[in-house]
Amino acid sequence: MRVIRVFPRKTSFTPTDAYAFVGNPPMIRPEADYVYISCVFSWDVEEAKRLFEAWEQYYKGITHIGGPAFENDAGYFMPGRFVKQGITFTSRGCNNNCPWCLVPKREGKLRTDPVFRAGHIIQDNNLLQCHAPHIKSVFEMLRYQGKAATFSGGIDATLVTDWFADELRTITIDQIFLAADTKSAITPLRKAVAKIGLPRSKVRCYALTKFDPNETIDQAEERMRLIWEAGAMPFAQLYQPPERYIEYTYEWLAFQRTWQRPAAMIARMKALDSTGGAE
Repeated sequence: MRVIRVFPRKTSFTPTDAYAFVGNPPMIRPEADYVYISCVFSWDVEEAKRLFEAWEQYYKGITHIGGPAFENDAGYFMPGRFVKQGITFTSRGCNNNCPWCLVPKREGKLRTDPVFRAGHIIQDNNLLQCHAPHIKSVFEMLRYQGKAATFSGGIDATLVTDWFADELRTITIDQIFLAADTKSAITPLRKAVAKIGLPRSKVRCYALTKFDPNETIDQAEERMRLIWEAGAMPFAQLYQPPERYIEYTYEWLAFQRTWQRPAAMIARMKALDSTGGAE
């Protein structure tokens, strides 16, 4: 089946094949059996609806719209269809209830997929909440991928055990992502990083900023520094609420760029160290 997938915006996970498009229909359009407008972010819903109208003009009766922003059920997963090749989900949902996270609302409690698809990029929301046999089967799959593994969904630092760290040593790791969205998360992060034993270049850490609207850049940067000193490389993410899109100031956008890009944050850490953390 020839399935065109259309996305309101491009991300690092957007497919790149000839049937994947971002935005309006091109002048030269492929024949298709099905067109699907896929919307991930709630603030893109209106744009997704506009794109539905634009594509439906050329593909009448076979154009559809949906995706996580419409709270569609995250069910059957086909590699490469709505995310680029190499990414896979072995479980859905999460048993936590973090106030900033939409996963429990959209996907519900954690559930594993006993027949998950192969891939070297694990995008599960909370892999370590899965039972041990499932996690072992994920590692077994990764050993045969021929590519270094990336755990980009975010590993819960509070659930990192010696057993999990030992399993990591049986495969080649490209990157593993943890999270420290609050200052209280730094202590479990330190313990997890120590157990994992990978160099900082391979350990990234999601760091939500501005969930507290009163958070200052100085406060946020202090957390980035603590993450760095814990042995991980921060990946700052400015909070976006589900009901609207926040237009952040240049200063906050520059902060996010600095603390997402390795070269920039290395330079920033050198500057902070030279001034004792005060500028």
